[in-house]
Amino acid sequence: MTEQQPTQFERGTDGPKVIVVGVDGSESSLRAAAYAAGLARRQHALLAIVYVQPVLAAGAAMGAPVAETTDEIAEDLVAQIRNETERVKGIFDIRWEFHTFRGDPYGGLVKAADQLKADAVIVGASEQAGHRIVGSVAVRLVKAGRWPVTVVP
Repeated sequence: MTEQQPTQFERGTDGPKVIVVGVDGSESSLRAAAYAAGLARRQHALLAIVYVQPVLAAGAAMGAPVAETTDEIAEDLVAQIRNETERVKGIFDIRWEFHTFRGDPYGGLVKAADQLKADAVIVGASEQAGHRIVGSVAVRLVKAGRWPVTVVP
């Protein structure tokens, strides 16, 4: 009789089971969420929608209500997602969760993908010109080489 070895978590062996998509309210992130929702529906995967709330210490020091503003953005994103889910209820059934993290977008998405044991990460293409020089979140995720990354224009 052979002894069974404990099985380790293995990403993407039978198709994605958890798909992480980063949203920030931008048009490209909402297109990425729509793409990820379709993929999650077809693969019967969990769609983990992640919003990373930026931490702007300088803005907070100057009296800007940064935390309140990012909380409002998160609440608005959840409301949009719930409305869209209700709109397609009975036509498409998608299992989804909404998660928020604080920090920089790259670090937050890495943390989310690790904690949720993501099989794939989907993000929208950067709409900021400076990212051509410094590098976008999408490029940094691809370079990390830890998950398949899809960038939606």
